[in-house]
Amino acid sequence: MELRQLRYFEVVAEELHFGRAAARLLIAGPSLSQQIMALERDLGVKLFVRDRRSVALTPAGAALLPDVRALLESAGNLRRRAERLSGAEPVRIGYVNWLPADLIARTSGVAQLHVDAWVVPSHAQAARVADGSLDLAIAWVRKTDVAQHALSAKLLGADRLYAVSTGEDTTPVRARDVVVLVDEDTTSWYSWNVYAEELARDTGAQIMRINDGGITGPAFFDHVRAVGRPAVNSPKGQTITLPSDLTARPMIDPAAIWTWSLLCRENETRPAVLAAVDALTGGATDLGIHEDGIWLPMDDPYRRTR
Repeated sequence: MELRQLRYFEVVAEELHFGRAAARLLIAGPSLSQQIMALERDLGVKLFVRDRRSVALTPAGAALLPDVRALLESAGNLRRRAERLSGAEPVRIGYVNWLPADLIARTSGVAQLHVDAWVVPSHAQAARVADGSLDLAIAWVRKTDVAQHALSAKLLGADRLYAVSTGEDTTPVRARDVVVLVDEDTTSWYSWNVYAEELARDTGAQIMRINDGGITGPAFFDHVRAVGRPAVNSPKGQTITLPSDLTARPMIDPAAIWTWSLLCRENETRPAVLAAVDALTGGATDLGIHEDGIWLPMDDPYRRTR
């Protein structure tokens, strides 16, 4: 059970409509529904009764709602008290699914980093930095996005993507021999879809279009089993343990890299925000993204022109 799931429950309870709640939370409807179901599994009770026309709280959901609101308020008070005690200026940072393990340690003493609980896609996090909802965000962006939103982007991380296949073969697989999944849900998967379609165009990989959110998780594993070919694992799925019947295989010719940028506003002047950026990116290297045999999208901020 996570605080963000409790926040999702609170908003759905207020709206009694998953579409409106998803719009408020800046996430896709199917993703919101999955998070509510996960919360129900963790709590062991049904929170909502749903049909095609209506959403209603169950008696258990109605009974738990005041406790959830109190818990969220307590968490907010704890965060604000910690910020006051630290004596450092708070800096709000959002992310998609990856944070450096030493994030807080690296910024200690220069800023009170507040990690935002709303985990939304890269393009949404970039927009939130631009409109001032966040001070910083860790996300995948293109040069086009940086220019459109008047952002500054600095390299913070890089994931070398790999393929997943059935069986026990761990030998490298060429990019042209893999399948790349593209989801119809462009709200949740816009950035990945852009990346995946360009990867397929440049390498000859096969695109497989899906509509079930199976870019990650158990649904992704099911697609790998069904398609009969190695499928590219997205950065959002790299923390999930592979089932015993599936194998990770390096992807070569070329190796594809997904870059993570630390974003702030181009005209940012707050000392705490700028100090946090320097603390997080000051010692960064190119993280292997300029080695031979590496593929980056044409509009990647860190792609070198030859």
